[in-house]
Amino acid sequence: MELAVWQTTLLSLLIAVVLFLPLTVHKVEENLEAFLFLCGIVAVSVSKMWSGHLVLTALEDPIKITLAVLIAGLLFRKFNVHLQKLTHKAVKTIGLRWTLFLIVFLLGLTSSVITAIIAALILAEVTVMLPLERKGRTRLVVFSCFAIGMGAVLTSIGEPLGTVVLSKLKGAPHFADFWFLLEHLGWYVFGGVVLMAGMASSIRAEVIQKAPGPKAAENNEGDGHTIKSIVVRAAKVYLFVMALVFLGDGLKPLAMQTISHLSANWLYWINALSAVLDNATLAAIEVTPDISTRTLTFLLMSLIISGGMLIPGNIPNIICASKLGIKSKEWAKHAVALGAALMIACFIILNVAL
Repeated sequence: MELAVWQTTLLSLLIAVVLFLPLTVHKVEENLEAFLFLCGIVAVSVSKMWSGHLVLTALEDPIKITLAVLIAGLLFRKFNVHLQKLTHKAVKTIGLRWTLFLIVFLLGLTSSVITAIIAALILAEVTVMLPLERKGRTRLVVFSCFAIGMGAVLTSIGEPLGTVVLSKLKGAPHFADFWFLLEHLGWYVFGGVVLMAGMASSIRAEVIQKAPGPKAAENNEGDGHTIKSIVVRAAKVYLFVMALVFLGDGLKPLAMQTISHLSANWLYWINALSAVLDNATLAAIEVTPDISTRTLTFLLMSLIISGGMLIPGNIPNIICASKLGIKSKEWAKHAVALGAALMIACFIILNVAL
């Protein structure tokens, strides 16, 4: 659909509001799910995209992830002590730094098989059991979510982005199969995951505190495993995902009008919008059967890197931030500069390699 000037202006302003208000206004940060939901409603209203199908999609899409968060929360509540013992044994046996490296490395590489959601749920649980202060935990989660976001794209089951891309390219001329994305992105993703694992292992000594015993950790984190807290967290995730559905569909006409026909280099930087928009939505707009492998690589790498920069950018970010109480400004402090550096480095590498 062709947008009027007033619609384009309002939607552009809305993107700016979504980007900056959670970082600058405490009340917005405290009520991020409701804020994004309201922004989604405004976006759909301005772009006149309301339909019964959209409402049904917004109600249905969050169900699977919400159930996963709810069931996993209950399971972790039951087996929390066993997981604590395993985590503490790993730290005692191979040391904290190698434990941090392996957590990021293994979750990043396996997220394409166990899904990004499960990887994020495991990360959220294990993180609170490690002998780290809040700053160290936040950094570990940010590094891990970047790695999970990268790894999950390699198959059609890791996250919706891979599903959308493979579905659009299954015919001529690409004939994309299950291994298509692994073949074209594998080495870039592997390098990114190793880099994130290495950065996690180098968390400075001053953010490492004396490791608590299993019982102390259990008492310290017990509030996060009450039935009430598990249900509330799942409800927040449901509202968050619903908000992203509305926001993605509401902003889709603007994206189609402004970015769908850009070159690989332009797409790479415009896709930094993935920090606040669903990357699968952007991929659905930008990926066409006649897209070149070079352009596809550029746009996918930019989507998965920028998705780690802000909490709304990726499902793992949302899950971990909700579980660990990480605020928008806190996340951005550790992730925006890192994401920008990764974007620049990857852009240079891709231009040299391709």
